[in-house]
Amino acid sequence: MERPTVLALILAGGKGSRLGALTDHVVKPALPVGGTYRLIDISLSNLAHSHISDVWMVQQYLPYSLNKYLANGRPWDLDRSHGGLQILPPYEGSHGEGFASGNSDSIYRQAELIREADPDLVLVLSADHLYTVDFRDVINTHLTKRADLTMVTTHVHEDTSRYSVVTPEESGAVTSFAYKPEDPSSQIVAGEMFLFNTDKLLAALHTLQDELGQLADYGEDLIPYFMDHHAVFEHRHLGYWMDLGTIQSYWTAQMQLIDGNGATLDDPNWPIWTGQVPLLPGFVNDGAAVTNSYVAPGARVAGTVEHSVIGQNCVIEAGAVVRNSVLLDNVHVGSTVELINVVADSGAEITGGTRRGSSQAITLIDRGGTVSQRDEFDHSAELPRDPENY
Repeated sequence: MERPTVLALILAGGKGSRLGALTDHVVKPALPVGGTYRLIDISLSNLAHSHISDVWMVQQYLPYSLNKYLANGRPWDLDRSHGGLQILPPYEGSHGEGFASGNSDSIYRQAELIREADPDLVLVLSADHLYTVDFRDVINTHLTKRADLTMVTTHVHEDTSRYSVVTPEESGAVTSFAYKPEDPSSQIVAGEMFLFNTDKLLAALHTLQDELGQLADYGEDLIPYFMDHHAVFEHRHLGYWMDLGTIQSYWTAQMQLIDGNGATLDDPNWPIWTGQVPLLPGFVNDGAAVTNSYVAPGARVAGTVEHSVIGQNCVIEAGAVVRNSVLLDNVHVGSTVELINVVADSGAEITGGTRRGSSQAITLIDRGGTVSQRDEFDHSAELPRDPENY
């Protein structure tokens, strides 16, 4: 069987407002993960290893914070003379002017470019999830089932009301789809990876635009349209998957990396490639105590670090204590400070006073070094351990 041509469309333009201060200065896909990677590394590495080399990235919010990192796709072997990584910023033209009103609208605005490229299939991805997927397997499912749309699904154990909830048959056919339902009927959710037949996608976008006048999010219009008019199947993902769209999920995913029950980022057969600038290894001073933690390159630790992710170029002074926390790049923790269940934004100077955070919530510290948000633990979610025992 001749392999179909595939165009990957990464939607990387959303503001990520649920992440609070973390996305005040950078777009969500540019946020660090595990101290060493950026979130966009996940999508690009999965595509590269799946031998999908035509990759378009739709941008909108703070594009410079991501573009300076992408280096034309070089770290993921996508800097090619033909195909490779292409950046699609907002533009004025025949398919709407200014900024998109949702992810369906984002795809619609690229419709003529997609038509000109003429791929057999379009793979639409969000750039804010942590997972490992071989998209060749998804393509095989799509072809075998003769699907018009194949969505990658996964089973989660938490409250699914913030996801797109699906009900599949034993054959894999998806019989119902509910976008952020108040009363979810299933623990199976769409993982924001959608593989479309190109002709069906373009026809649906134009039909919906004519009918609605303005497209929004694909959970509200595009996917329901496919459910009503086309053959929709699932490709069940059995491995790790996490939507890093909230402070709790961002923190949880990185605690799970430490505990060994999270994403696999160090598989030599499926490495996560990154565009991070090489730095000296993290340095641990005499008298420091570091246990069960990741210390990223460029960091210097003289204090106590337990079960935490210390980002690049962070400084932990002697006498400081960091527990169950995620520090982004260039955070400075002073000698009198104790951090518990904290996420600290890049460049935060946390040098005065004593304790920040508690065992009952995740505390977000912004770039100014001040507490900007406290989120009580959602005990319906998959927490890495009982926060009462921290």
